[in-house]
Amino acid sequence: MDYTVVLLFILGFVCVIAGAELLVRGAARLAIDFGISPLVVGLTVVAYGTSAPELAIAVQSIFEGQSDLGLGNIVGSNITNVLLVLGLAAAIRSLPVSKQIVRIDLPIMIGVSLVVLALALDGGIGQVEGGILILGGIVYTIITVKRSRKESKDAKIDALLAPDAKPDHKHRALHAFYVVAGLIVLVFGSNWLVDSAVIIATSLGVSELIIGLTVIAIGTSLPEVATTVVAGIKGELDIAVGNAIGSNIMNLLIVLGLSSAVGSGGMPVSSDVVIFDLPLMIGVAVLCIPVFVNGLELSRWEGALFLFYFGFYVFYLTMKSLRPESLDVLNMLFLYVFLPITIILILGSFVKIKSEVKPEDLGRKL
Repeated sequence: MDYTVVLLFILGFVCVIAGAELLVRGAARLAIDFGISPLVVGLTVVAYGTSAPELAIAVQSIFEGQSDLGLGNIVGSNITNVLLVLGLAAAIRSLPVSKQIVRIDLPIMIGVSLVVLALALDGGIGQVEGGILILGGIVYTIITVKRSRKESKDAKIDALLAPDAKPDHKHRALHAFYVVAGLIVLVFGSNWLVDSAVIIATSLGVSELIIGLTVIAIGTSLPEVATTVVAGIKGELDIAVGNAIGSNIMNLLIVLGLSSAVGSGGMPVSSDVVIFDLPLMIGVAVLCIPVFVNGLELSRWEGALFLFYFGFYVFYLTMKSLRPESLDVLNMLFLYVFLPITIILILGSFVKIKSEVKPEDLGRKL
């Protein structure tokens, strides 16, 4: 193997971590300075920024006639953002989930996913449909920011009470620089990681769609991984969860919408994506409902469960590409072993929560 590829991979990894640190630091400080809740910053500013690699690759793939690569990247990134990004962050530290996420943003993510599946049923997403998705992304952003203004007073109070989080109006330019610099470093770092990984995957004879769903999806989700994990470690938990959910919404509305709008024939969608990948993406999003509502947090064991499912997902796609005859066994393993165990564990944790929490407290919490 060429040592340059290995060096590019290592350099990209370092840049992703450093960029995430700068981005979280700057975004958290700007949220305090302007009285905007960190959750909204994660859902909008950070989500837009960390979705930049997906946008660049999706648009480039359309112009180069590699639509499977671009679409696989978008769908795979959304699956990765839930199972890997949130799973890894929660496995390190339990993540509280805002009621706003449960009541508003999670249903929006699921609803948009269903809309994309409906649009793709005829074999593609046209330019007009892409424009509608873009418009939806703009409307979502405006509504989210306006909604945050109602919480600005509380956000300022919480920020003033928090240690080492006092408003510093004199350094807004520096904090803005952190955000911009962090985004730039993240984009370059993720691109280097993806490029080196694609070279390795291509040399192994992996198909274009599988590369998009796995290698590139993981690579372009590394900004979300790094940002969410760093935000969780630093205690910016609203940014951590908001970034993952917000990035998924932006990927479907802005990234998929723009890549469909700029292509002369829109975004072609293969039957494999319609039958398997898009429904799986929706299923992963729906899985968040019982997990998030259960105590309004993503616990460490649930994070470990997400990571397990992500590992199984990557293994499944690998076997689909290399040994398709093994899929029947894997399908049975998922349907009759993993899925029932998951349902039992989630229902069991619901019962535990209900027995430990008083009815009046549970009513206030939900």
